[in-house]
Amino acid sequence: MATSNDIQAALKPFHQRASDAEERLARLEAAIATTKDSGNEELSNKALKEVKWVTEENAKLRYRITHLVRALEKADSDLASK
Repeated sequence: MATSNDIQAALKPFHQRASDAEERLARLEAAIATTKDSGNEELSNKALKEVKWVTEENAKLRYRITHLVRALEKADSDLASK
């Protein structure tokens, strides 16, 4: 049976990727705010596209984490019942 520490260790890379995506999103949002001040429309559009991509990637990672946790919990439960 996997322990909570094992589950956390297995999910650590996914949490790290999600955190990295959130940090990148924050930097891009700051870049967008700065870009709007300078009036550079092309750069702003590029940054918005990247923000959208990072947000979608983050959602995918969170979805994967949720399902991995459920699968690990089910596996633990199945092993405990045997």
